[in-house]
Amino acid sequence: MSAQPLQLFDTYERRIRLFEPLKAGFVGLYTCGPTVYNYAHIGNLRTYLFEDFLRRVLMANGYDVQHVMNITDVGHLTSDADSGDDKMELGAKRMGMNAWDLATFYTEAFQKDLTALNILPPSLWCKATDHIPEQIAFVADLETKGFTYQTADGVYFDSQKLSDYGHLARLDIEGLRQGARVDPGARRFVTDFALWKFSAPEDQRQMEWDSPWGRGFPGWHIECSAMSAKYLGDLFDIHCGGEDHIPIHHTNEIAQTEASRGTRLANFWLHGYFLQLDQAKMSKSSGDFLRLESLAEHRISPLVYRYFCMTAHYRTQMAFSWESLKASQTALNRLYQAAFDWGESGKVLPDVVAAFEAQVNDDLNFPRALAVVWELVKSKASDGDKKATLLKLDDWLGLDIGQWAPAELVVPASVAALVVARQQARKDRDFAAADLIRGEIEALGFSVEDTREGPKIAVLAS
Repeated sequence: MSAQPLQLFDTYERRIRLFEPLKAGFVGLYTCGPTVYNYAHIGNLRTYLFEDFLRRVLMANGYDVQHVMNITDVGHLTSDADSGDDKMELGAKRMGMNAWDLATFYTEAFQKDLTALNILPPSLWCKATDHIPEQIAFVADLETKGFTYQTADGVYFDSQKLSDYGHLARLDIEGLRQGARVDPGARRFVTDFALWKFSAPEDQRQMEWDSPWGRGFPGWHIECSAMSAKYLGDLFDIHCGGEDHIPIHHTNEIAQTEASRGTRLANFWLHGYFLQLDQAKMSKSSGDFLRLESLAEHRISPLVYRYFCMTAHYRTQMAFSWESLKASQTALNRLYQAAFDWGESGKVLPDVVAAFEAQVNDDLNFPRALAVVWELVKSKASDGDKKATLLKLDDWLGLDIGQWAPAELVVPASVAALVVARQQARKDRDFAAADLIRGEIEALGFSVEDTREGPKIAVLAS
Protein backbone atom coordinates (compact mmCIF):
# COMPACT_ATOMS: atom_id res chain seq x y z
CA MET A 1 0.00 0.00 0.00
CA SER A 2 1.14 3.52 -0.74
CA ALA A 3 2.09 5.93 2.06
CA GLN A 4 0.21 8.60 0.11
CA PRO A 5 -3.55 7.95 0.43
CA LEU A 6 -5.54 7.66 -2.78
CA GLN A 7 -8.11 10.40 -3.27
CA LEU A 8 -10.66 10.50 -6.09
CA PHE A 9 -13.29 12.99 -7.23
CA ASP A 10 -16.75 11.51 -6.78
CA THR A 11 -19.23 13.04 -9.23
CA TYR A 12 -22.14 11.93 -7.05
CA GLU A 13 -20.94 13.99 -4.09
CA ARG A 14 -19.12 16.60 -6.20
CA ARG A 15 -16.00 16.45 -4.06
CA ILE A 16 -12.67 14.70 -3.70
CA ARG A 17 -12.98 11.81 -1.27
CA LEU A 18 -10.50 9.48 0.36
CA PHE A 19 -10.83 6.18 -1.45
CA GLU A 20 -11.53 3.24 0.82
CA PRO A 21 -12.73 -0.01 -0.75
CA LEU A 22 -15.92 -1.64 0.44
CA LYS A 23 -13.97 -4.88 0.92
CA ALA A 24 -10.39 -4.75 2.18
CA GLY A 25 -7.85 -5.28 -0.59
CA PHE A 26 -10.46 -5.62 -3.34
CA VAL A 27 -11.96 -3.12 -5.80
CA GLY A 28 -15.00 -3.73 -7.97
CA LEU A 29 -14.73 -1.50 -11.05
CA TYR A 30 -17.35 -1.16 -13.78
CA THR A 31 -16.67 0.88 -16.90
CA CYS A 32 -19.24 1.62 -19.58
CA GLY A 33 -18.03 0.03 -22.80
CA PRO A 34 -18.76 0.86 -26.43
CA THR A 35 -21.94 0.61 -28.44
CA VAL A 36 -20.50 -1.52 -31.22
CA TYR A 37 -22.25 -0.02 -34.25
CA ASN A 38 -19.17 1.86 -35.48
CA TYR A 39 -15.48 2.39 -34.80
CA ALA A 40 -14.37 4.20 -31.66
CA HIS A 41 -12.95 7.67 -32.29
CA ILE A 42 -10.03 9.13 -30.37
CA GLY A 43 -12.39 11.13 -28.14
CA ASN A 44 -14.03 7.89 -27.00
CA LEU A 45 -10.60 6.39 -26.47
CA ARG A 46 -9.55 9.21 -24.16
CA THR A 47 -12.19 7.95 -21.69
CA TYR A 48 -10.85 4.39 -21.86
CA LEU A 49 -7.31 5.70 -21.30
CA PHE A 50 -8.43 7.58 -18.18
CA GLU A 51 -10.01 4.37 -16.90
CA ASP A 52 -6.77 2.49 -17.58
CA PHE A 53 -4.81 5.14 -15.65
CA LEU A 54 -7.27 4.64 -12.76
CA ARG A 55 -6.93 0.87 -12.85
CA ARG A 56 -3.13 1.00 -12.89
CA VAL A 57 -3.15 3.39 -9.92
CA LEU A 58 -5.50 1.08 -8.00
CA MET A 59 -3.24 -1.89 -8.73
CA ALA A 60 -0.14 0.08 -7.69
CA ASN A 61 -1.91 0.80 -4.40
CA GLY A 62 -2.06 -2.94 -3.81
CA TYR A 63 -5.69 -3.62 -4.70
CA ASP A 64 -7.00 -6.69 -6.48
CA VAL A 65 -9.17 -5.09 -9.18
CA GLN A 66 -12.15 -6.91 -10.69
CA HIS A 67 -12.77 -4.82 -13.79
CA VAL A 68 -16.02 -5.40 -15.69
CA MET A 69 -16.75 -3.72 -19.03
CA ASN A 70 -19.97 -4.08 -20.99
CA ILE A 71 -20.46 -4.33 -24.73
CA THR A 72 -23.69 -2.61 -25.81
CA ASP A 73 -24.90 -4.63 -28.77
CA VAL A 74 -28.63 -3.89 -28.48
CA GLY A 75 -31.01 -1.26 -27.12
CA HIS A 76 -29.07 1.99 -27.59
CA LEU A 77 -31.44 4.22 -29.57
CA THR A 78 -30.43 7.22 -31.64
CA SER A 79 -32.46 9.56 -29.41
CA ASP A 80 -32.12 10.09 -25.68
CA ALA A 81 -35.93 10.38 -25.67
CA ASP A 82 -36.12 6.61 -26.29
CA SER A 83 -37.17 7.11 -29.89
CA GLY A 84 -35.52 6.60 -33.25
CA ASP A 85 -33.66 3.58 -34.53
CA ASP A 86 -31.59 1.15 -32.53
CA LYS A 87 -27.99 2.07 -33.36
CA MET A 88 -27.12 -1.56 -33.98
CA GLU A 89 -29.97 -2.09 -36.43
CA LEU A 90 -29.05 1.17 -38.16
CA GLY A 91 -25.38 0.18 -38.35
CA ALA A 92 -26.28 -3.21 -39.81
CA LYS A 93 -28.21 -1.53 -42.62
CA ARG A 94 -25.33 0.86 -43.28
CA MET A 95 -22.77 -1.92 -43.46
CA GLY A 96 -24.94 -4.46 -45.27
CA MET A 97 -24.41 -7.17 -42.68
CA ASN A 98 -26.52 -8.67 -39.93
CA ALA A 99 -26.50 -7.05 -36.48
CA TRP A 100 -24.72 -9.98 -34.82
CA ASP A 101 -21.82 -9.92 -37.29
CA LEU A 102 -21.70 -6.13 -37.01
CA ALA A 103 -21.32 -6.41 -33.24
CA THR A 104 -18.49 -8.93 -33.59
CA PHE A 105 -16.72 -6.81 -36.21
CA TYR A 106 -16.74 -3.59 -34.20
CA THR A 107 -16.05 -5.31 -30.88
CA GLU A 108 -12.87 -6.79 -32.35
CA ALA A 109 -11.90 -3.39 -33.80
CA PHE A 110 -12.41 -1.77 -30.38
CA GLN A 111 -10.35 -4.43 -28.62
CA LYS A 112 -7.59 -3.93 -31.18
CA ASP A 113 -7.54 -0.22 -30.35
CA LEU A 114 -7.27 -0.97 -26.62
CA THR A 115 -4.33 -3.30 -27.25
CA ALA A 116 -2.56 -0.69 -29.40
CA LEU A 117 -2.96 1.88 -26.60
CA ASN A 118 -1.61 -0.52 -23.97
CA ILE A 119 -4.94 -0.44 -22.14
CA LEU A 120 -5.24 -3.42 -19.82
CA PRO A 121 -8.14 -5.68 -20.87
CA PRO A 122 -11.00 -5.91 -18.36
CA SER A 123 -11.23 -8.91 -16.09
CA LEU A 124 -14.59 -9.63 -17.70
CA TRP A 125 -16.33 -8.55 -20.91
CA CYS A 126 -20.12 -8.81 -20.79
CA LYS A 127 -22.45 -8.37 -23.76
CA ALA A 128 -25.97 -7.04 -23.37
CA THR A 129 -27.36 -9.75 -25.65
CA ASP A 130 -25.89 -12.45 -23.39
CA HIS A 131 -27.81 -11.11 -20.39
CA ILE A 132 -31.39 -10.70 -21.58
CA PRO A 133 -32.84 -12.90 -18.75
CA GLU A 134 -31.06 -10.78 -16.12
CA GLN A 135 -32.45 -7.59 -17.65
CA ILE A 136 -35.99 -8.98 -17.83
CA ALA A 137 -35.75 -10.05 -14.18
CA PHE A 138 -34.57 -6.57 -13.19
CA VAL A 139 -37.51 -4.93 -14.99
CA ALA A 140 -39.93 -7.41 -13.42
CA ASP A 141 -38.60 -6.51 -9.97
CA LEU A 142 -39.14 -2.81 -10.69
CA GLU A 143 -42.66 -3.62 -11.83
CA THR A 144 -43.39 -5.52 -8.62
CA LYS A 145 -42.18 -2.55 -6.59
CA GLY A 146 -44.43 -0.13 -8.49
CA PHE A 147 -41.83 1.84 -10.43
CA THR A 148 -42.99 1.04 -13.97
CA TYR A 149 -45.85 1.75 -16.33
CA GLN A 150 -46.66 0.47 -19.80
CA THR A 151 -47.36 2.47 -22.96
CA ALA A 152 -48.05 1.50 -26.53
CA ASP A 153 -44.33 1.24 -27.29
CA GLY A 154 -42.80 -0.15 -24.13
CA VAL A 155 -42.36 -0.42 -20.37
CA TYR A 156 -41.09 2.79 -18.76
CA PHE A 157 -39.51 3.74 -15.45
CA ASP A 158 -41.58 6.27 -13.47
CA SER A 159 -38.85 8.71 -12.43
CA GLN A 160 -41.30 10.88 -10.47
CA LYS A 161 -41.58 8.16 -7.83
CA LEU A 162 -37.99 8.77 -6.71
CA SER A 163 -37.58 11.89 -4.57
CA ASP A 164 -33.88 12.23 -5.38
CA TYR A 165 -34.00 11.37 -9.10
CA GLY A 166 -31.33 13.30 -10.99
CA HIS A 167 -29.03 13.92 -8.02
CA LEU A 168 -25.92 12.79 -9.92
CA ALA A 169 -26.45 15.44 -12.61
CA ARG A 170 -28.08 17.98 -10.24
CA LEU A 171 -31.09 18.10 -12.57
CA ASP A 172 -33.64 20.88 -12.12
CA ILE A 173 -36.66 18.59 -11.92
CA GLU A 174 -39.08 21.38 -11.00
CA GLY A 175 -37.95 23.37 -14.02
CA LEU A 176 -38.38 20.31 -16.23
CA ARG A 177 -41.83 19.74 -14.74
CA GLN A 178 -42.94 23.28 -15.54
CA GLY A 179 -41.78 22.98 -19.12
CA ALA A 180 -42.98 19.42 -19.67
CA ARG A 181 -45.42 18.47 -22.42
CA VAL A 182 -47.27 15.18 -22.04
CA ASP A 183 -47.42 13.00 -25.14
CA PRO A 184 -50.50 10.75 -24.84
CA GLY A 185 -49.66 7.08 -25.26
CA ALA A 186 -45.95 7.64 -24.60
CA ARG A 187 -43.87 8.35 -21.50
CA ARG A 188 -45.53 10.46 -18.81
CA PHE A 189 -42.64 12.74 -17.93
CA VAL A 190 -39.57 13.99 -19.75
CA THR A 191 -37.13 12.13 -17.46
CA ASP A 192 -38.94 8.78 -17.62
CA PHE A 193 -37.03 6.20 -19.63
CA ALA A 194 -37.57 2.91 -21.39
CA LEU A 195 -36.83 -0.35 -19.62
CA TRP A 196 -38.22 -2.58 -22.37
CA LYS A 197 -39.22 -1.51 -25.89
CA PHE A 198 -41.79 -3.36 -27.97
CA SER A 199 -40.94 -4.36 -31.52
CA ALA A 200 -43.17 -2.40 -33.88
CA PRO A 201 -45.20 -4.67 -36.18
CA GLU A 202 -43.75 -2.99 -39.27
CA ASP A 203 -40.15 -3.42 -38.09
CA GLN A 204 -37.94 -6.23 -39.30
CA ARG A 205 -35.73 -6.40 -36.20
CA GLN A 206 -32.82 -8.81 -36.01
CA MET A 207 -32.47 -8.58 -32.23
CA GLU A 208 -35.67 -9.18 -30.24
CA TRP A 209 -36.84 -11.48 -27.45
CA ASP A 210 -40.02 -12.59 -25.74
CA SER A 211 -40.80 -11.01 -22.38
CA PRO A 212 -43.73 -10.87 -19.91
CA TRP A 213 -44.77 -7.58 -21.56
CA GLY A 214 -44.41 -8.52 -25.20
CA ARG A 215 -41.76 -9.22 -27.82
CA GLY A 216 -39.09 -6.58 -27.99
CA PHE A 217 -35.69 -5.57 -26.65
CA PRO A 218 -34.20 -3.96 -23.52
CA GLY A 219 -33.54 -0.27 -23.03
CA TRP A 220 -29.95 0.93 -22.94
CA HIS A 221 -29.73 1.78 -19.23
CA ILE A 222 -31.06 -1.48 -17.80
CA GLU A 223 -28.16 -3.54 -19.16
CA CYS A 224 -25.54 -1.84 -17.00
CA SER A 225 -27.54 -2.10 -13.79
CA ALA A 226 -28.33 -5.76 -14.41
CA MET A 227 -24.83 -6.84 -15.46
CA SER A 228 -22.88 -4.82 -12.89
CA ALA A 229 -25.10 -6.21 -10.12
CA LYS A 230 -24.59 -9.75 -11.39
CA TYR A 231 -20.80 -9.55 -11.44
CA LEU A 232 -19.97 -6.94 -8.78
CA GLY A 233 -22.98 -6.89 -6.44
CA ASP A 234 -25.72 -4.40 -5.64
CA LEU A 235 -23.16 -1.86 -4.36
CA PHE A 236 -19.60 -1.88 -5.66
CA ASP A 237 -16.65 0.48 -5.47
CA ILE A 238 -16.29 2.51 -8.69
CA HIS A 239 -18.37 3.14 -11.81
CA CYS A 240 -16.76 5.09 -14.68
CA GLY A 241 -17.74 6.60 -18.01
CA GLY A 242 -17.59 9.75 -20.10
CA GLU A 243 -19.01 13.07 -18.95
CA ASP A 244 -21.87 12.65 -21.43
CA HIS A 245 -23.15 9.76 -19.29
CA ILE A 246 -23.81 11.97 -16.27
CA PRO A 247 -27.22 13.55 -17.11
CA ILE A 248 -28.96 10.53 -18.64
CA HIS A 249 -27.31 7.11 -18.74
CA HIS A 250 -25.69 7.10 -15.31
CA THR A 251 -28.55 9.07 -13.76
CA ASN A 252 -30.93 6.37 -14.96
CA GLU A 253 -28.69 3.52 -13.87
CA ILE A 254 -28.70 4.97 -10.36
CA ALA A 255 -32.48 5.52 -10.39
CA GLN A 256 -33.43 1.99 -11.36
CA THR A 257 -30.90 0.49 -8.95
CA GLU A 258 -32.12 2.66 -6.08
CA ALA A 259 -35.68 1.55 -6.82
CA SER A 260 -34.78 -2.15 -7.10
CA ARG A 261 -31.84 -2.68 -4.76
CA GLY A 262 -31.85 0.37 -2.48
CA THR A 263 -28.31 1.49 -3.40
CA ARG A 264 -26.75 4.11 -5.65
CA LEU A 265 -25.01 1.25 -7.47
CA ALA A 266 -21.44 2.48 -6.93
CA ASN A 267 -19.69 4.09 -3.98
CA PHE A 268 -17.68 6.33 -6.34
CA TRP A 269 -18.74 7.72 -9.72
CA LEU A 270 -15.87 8.94 -11.92
CA HIS A 271 -16.18 10.63 -15.31
CA GLY A 272 -13.64 11.49 -17.99
CA TYR A 273 -14.09 14.72 -19.90
CA PHE A 274 -14.24 15.32 -23.63
CA LEU A 275 -11.56 15.80 -26.23
CA GLN A 276 -12.33 18.97 -28.17
CA LEU A 277 -11.75 18.46 -31.89
CA ASP A 278 -11.59 20.85 -34.80
CA GLN A 279 -14.31 19.47 -37.08
CA ALA A 280 -12.51 20.57 -40.24
CA LYS A 281 -9.38 18.68 -39.31
CA MET A 282 -11.42 15.63 -38.37
CA SER A 283 -13.17 15.48 -41.71
CA LYS A 284 -9.90 16.05 -43.54
CA SER A 285 -8.47 12.91 -41.96
CA SER A 286 -11.31 10.43 -42.02
CA GLY A 287 -14.54 11.82 -43.37
CA ASP A 288 -16.42 12.06 -40.10
CA PHE A 289 -14.17 11.46 -37.10
CA LEU A 290 -10.61 10.66 -36.16
CA ARG A 291 -9.86 7.03 -35.48
CA LEU A 292 -6.67 5.71 -33.94
CA GLU A 293 -5.69 4.47 -37.40
CA SER A 294 -6.03 8.06 -38.67
CA LEU A 295 -3.05 9.02 -36.51
CA ALA A 296 -0.88 6.42 -38.25
CA GLU A 297 -1.41 8.32 -41.49
CA HIS A 298 0.48 11.16 -39.78
CA ARG A 299 3.22 8.81 -38.54
CA ILE A 300 1.94 9.06 -34.96
CA SER A 301 1.83 5.89 -32.90
CA PRO A 302 -0.95 4.95 -30.45
CA LEU A 303 1.43 5.31 -27.50
CA VAL A 304 2.07 8.92 -28.51
CA TYR A 305 -1.66 9.48 -28.14
CA ARG A 306 -1.52 7.73 -24.76
CA TYR A 307 1.23 10.14 -23.66
CA PHE A 308 -0.72 13.08 -25.08
CA CYS A 309 -3.76 12.18 -22.94
CA MET A 310 -1.58 12.17 -19.82
CA THR A 311 -0.70 15.83 -20.36
CA ALA A 312 -4.18 17.02 -19.29
CA HIS A 313 -6.15 16.06 -16.19
CA TYR A 314 -8.99 13.64 -16.88
CA ARG A 315 -11.52 16.10 -15.41
CA THR A 316 -10.63 18.87 -17.86
CA GLN A 317 -11.68 19.12 -21.46
CA MET A 318 -8.67 18.70 -23.70
CA ALA A 319 -8.08 20.52 -26.95
CA PHE A 320 -6.78 18.39 -29.80
CA SER A 321 -4.40 19.77 -32.39
CA TRP A 322 -1.82 18.17 -34.62
CA GLU A 323 0.76 20.57 -33.20
CA SER A 324 0.19 19.41 -29.61
CA LEU A 325 0.20 15.79 -30.71
CA LYS A 326 3.52 16.33 -32.49
CA ALA A 327 4.89 17.91 -29.31
CA SER A 328 3.92 14.76 -27.40
CA GLN A 329 5.60 12.68 -30.08
CA THR A 330 8.81 14.66 -29.64
CA ALA A 331 8.64 14.37 -25.85
CA LEU A 332 8.02 10.63 -25.89
CA ASN A 333 10.79 10.12 -28.44
CA ARG A 334 13.22 11.95 -26.12
CA LEU A 335 12.09 9.86 -23.17
CA TYR A 336 12.62 6.63 -25.09
CA GLN A 337 16.03 7.74 -26.33
CA ALA A 338 17.17 8.86 -22.87
CA ALA A 339 16.18 5.55 -21.26
CA PHE A 340 17.90 3.61 -24.03
CA ASP A 341 21.08 5.69 -23.75
CA TRP A 342 21.25 5.15 -19.97
CA GLY A 343 22.23 1.52 -20.54
CA GLU A 344 21.91 -0.99 -17.71
CA SER A 345 19.48 -0.42 -14.85
CA GLY A 346 20.69 0.44 -11.37
CA LYS A 347 18.63 1.00 -8.23
CA VAL A 348 15.13 2.46 -8.02
CA LEU A 349 15.11 5.89 -6.35
CA PRO A 350 12.37 5.65 -3.67
CA ASP A 351 12.01 9.42 -3.23
CA VAL A 352 11.21 9.85 -6.92
CA VAL A 353 8.71 7.00 -6.87
CA ALA A 354 7.06 8.51 -3.79
CA ALA A 355 6.85 11.94 -5.46
CA PHE A 356 5.30 10.40 -8.57
CA GLU A 357 2.87 8.31 -6.54
CA ALA A 358 1.79 11.36 -4.54
CA GLN A 359 0.65 13.01 -7.77
CA VAL A 360 -1.22 10.06 -9.30
CA ASN A 361 -2.87 9.34 -5.94
CA ASP A 362 -4.13 12.93 -5.92
CA ASP A 363 -7.14 12.25 -8.15
CA LEU A 364 -5.00 10.80 -10.96
CA ASN A 365 -2.96 13.93 -11.58
CA PHE A 366 -0.86 12.54 -14.41
CA PRO A 367 0.21 15.95 -15.77
CA ARG A 368 2.04 16.67 -12.52
CA ALA A 369 3.31 13.10 -12.42
CA LEU A 370 4.88 13.65 -15.85
CA ALA A 371 6.63 16.70 -14.40
CA VAL A 372 8.21 14.36 -11.85
CA VAL A 373 9.36 12.13 -14.73
CA TRP A 374 11.08 15.00 -16.50
CA GLU A 375 12.71 16.18 -13.27
CA LEU A 376 14.16 12.67 -13.01
CA VAL A 377 15.44 12.82 -16.59
CA LYS A 378 17.22 16.12 -15.89
CA SER A 379 18.51 15.11 -12.46
CA LYS A 380 22.12 14.40 -11.51
CA ALA A 381 21.34 10.83 -10.41
CA SER A 382 23.36 8.08 -12.07
CA ASP A 383 22.14 6.87 -15.45
CA GLY A 384 21.51 3.38 -14.12
CA ASP A 385 19.41 4.61 -11.21
CA LYS A 386 17.43 6.92 -13.48
CA LYS A 387 16.70 4.05 -15.83
CA ALA A 388 15.60 1.68 -13.05
CA THR A 389 13.34 4.35 -11.60
CA LEU A 390 11.80 5.27 -14.94
CA LEU A 391 11.06 1.62 -15.70
CA LYS A 392 9.33 1.37 -12.32
CA LEU A 393 7.22 4.45 -13.10
CA ASP A 394 6.24 2.86 -16.40
CA ASP A 395 4.05 0.46 -14.41
CA TRP A 396 1.74 3.46 -14.10
CA LEU A 397 2.55 5.10 -17.44
CA GLY A 398 2.18 2.03 -19.67
CA LEU A 399 4.47 3.43 -22.38
CA ASP A 400 6.62 0.31 -22.93
CA ILE A 401 9.77 2.31 -22.21
CA GLY A 402 11.88 -0.77 -21.51
CA GLN A 403 10.93 -2.38 -24.81
CA TRP A 404 11.92 0.55 -27.01
CA ALA A 405 15.06 0.53 -29.13
CA PRO A 406 15.98 2.96 -31.90
CA ALA A 407 15.36 1.83 -35.41
CA GLU A 408 18.45 1.41 -37.53
CA LEU A 409 19.10 4.92 -38.70
CA VAL A 410 19.11 5.16 -42.46
CA VAL A 411 18.69 8.78 -43.42
CA PRO A 412 17.26 9.23 -46.92
CA ALA A 413 18.97 11.77 -49.15
CA SER A 414 15.80 13.88 -49.14
CA VAL A 415 15.88 14.15 -45.33
CA ALA A 416 19.63 14.88 -45.28
CA ALA A 417 19.08 17.69 -47.80
CA LEU A 418 16.31 19.18 -45.64
CA VAL A 419 18.61 19.08 -42.59
CA VAL A 420 21.27 20.99 -44.52
CA ALA A 421 18.69 23.51 -45.72
CA ARG A 422 17.41 23.97 -42.18
CA GLN A 423 20.93 24.59 -40.87
CA GLN A 424 21.41 27.25 -43.51
CA ALA A 425 18.10 28.89 -42.58
CA ARG A 426 19.19 28.97 -38.94
CA LYS A 427 22.53 30.58 -39.90
CA ASP A 428 20.57 33.18 -41.87
CA ARG A 429 18.37 33.69 -38.77
CA ASP A 430 15.33 32.78 -40.82
CA PHE A 431 13.75 30.83 -38.00
CA ALA A 432 10.30 30.72 -39.59
CA ALA A 433 11.77 28.89 -42.57
CA ALA A 434 13.74 26.61 -40.23
CA ASP A 435 10.53 25.67 -38.42
CA LEU A 436 8.79 24.89 -41.70
CA ILE A 437 11.65 22.66 -42.75
CA ARG A 438 11.55 20.89 -39.38
CA GLY A 439 7.89 20.11 -40.08
CA GLU A 440 8.83 18.63 -43.46
CA ILE A 441 11.47 16.46 -41.79
CA GLU A 442 8.98 15.21 -39.19
CA ALA A 443 6.41 14.50 -41.90
CA LEU A 444 8.97 12.09 -43.37
CA GLY A 445 9.22 10.28 -40.01
CA PHE A 446 12.39 11.84 -38.57
CA SER A 447 13.20 14.31 -35.83
CA VAL A 448 16.06 16.79 -35.73
CA GLU A 449 17.57 18.10 -32.50
CA ASP A 450 20.11 20.91 -32.31
CA THR A 451 23.18 19.99 -30.25
CA ARG A 452 26.63 21.49 -29.72
CA GLU A 453 28.00 18.89 -32.12
CA GLY A 454 25.46 19.82 -34.79
CA PRO A 455 22.01 18.54 -35.76
CA LYS A 456 21.09 15.11 -34.40
CA ILE A 457 18.68 13.08 -36.55
CA ALA A 458 16.49 10.32 -35.12
CA VAL A 459 13.52 8.24 -36.16
CA LEU A 460 10.28 9.48 -34.60
CA ALA A 461 8.56 7.24 -32.05
CA SER A 462 6.27 4.81 -33.83
